[in-house]
Amino acid sequence: MWLKNGGTMLERVELETFLTLAEELHFGRTAERLRVTTGRVSQVIKKLERRIGGALFERTSRTVRLTPVGRRLADQLRPLVAGMEEALRRAADASRGVTGELRVAFLGEGTAPALLRAVALFGERHPECRVEIREVQLANSRASLLDGSIDVLIASYPFDGMARGPALLTEQRMLAVAAGHPLAGEESVSVEVLADHPVVQYPEVTSVGFKRDRTPDRTPSGRLVPKGPAGGSFSEMLTLVAMGRGVLPVGEHARRYYPRPDVSYVHLYDAPLIERGPVWRERNTTRRVRAFVRAAADVAEKPSPRLAAVGGGVGA
Repeated sequence: MWLKNGGTMLERVELETFLTLAEELHFGRTAERLRVTTGRVSQVIKKLERRIGGALFERTSRTVRLTPVGRRLADQLRPLVAGMEEALRRAADASRGVTGELRVAFLGEGTAPALLRAVALFGERHPECRVEIREVQLANSRASLLDGSIDVLIASYPFDGMARGPALLTEQRMLAVAAGHPLAGEESVSVEVLADHPVVQYPEVTSVGFKRDRTPDRTPSGRLVPKGPAGGSFSEMLTLVAMGRGVLPVGEHARRYYPRPDVSYVHLYDAPLIERGPVWRERNTTRRVRAFVRAAADVAEKPSPRLAAVGGGVGA
């Protein structure tokens, strides 16, 4: 790989060494990542600086920092290199072909439309690869990835211990409360109200990071959040809410996909957005998985009007 920067031709080794050092800002770690000696890294950078005609890094005995020229060059090169690598991967996939079977799954009805659009585009690009679609539940979503039952899952972030692709869907957070709850008549409330009411909990098998994000132990100001009972499924958790056993932070899609006369949804005005997208086991990053994630990302860049309006995701 090479790039022409003005009148200067940059070779692959120069690009890799410069961008890696720009990221690590440490000669030893850069050498370790590139599997060369620190002397080789220093030699390549010095040669590049002579060709550029100026310093790219400021070096002291303790620190390595980009110069303004180096920072600007790194910012300009990163997207170019990423684009070239992506083009090479696409060409390699096209020449080898993406074949076999890909098993993709969704968690909750709200993620199904985004999944189907990604599957459709993937099928157009790779007609020789069969796609099997499944639905998983809160209790078996992680296990299905770990045991290889599924290759990719469209789920909510964070999903501990898994690789993740770009977010396909985003939505605001709501608070599910019983229809007769004092908060049911409010248009919007702060996340701080979680400290005033028991919060229904997710199943034990749900990842720690996910539970910390959805049902935190403390509010942003540090107030303790009382824990309510745990449900085995999202529908069961909503039933606990309806019974007055606690409240539950959810995505705004819940009003559409889980409408119930005994549950009201109140906007959490100061909560961050929920993101959902593809997750998969890092060790299972096959050509099929990479191709599907690219298709999903391309679909997300041009969402249909209906999906943009609806949002979506699992009841989480």
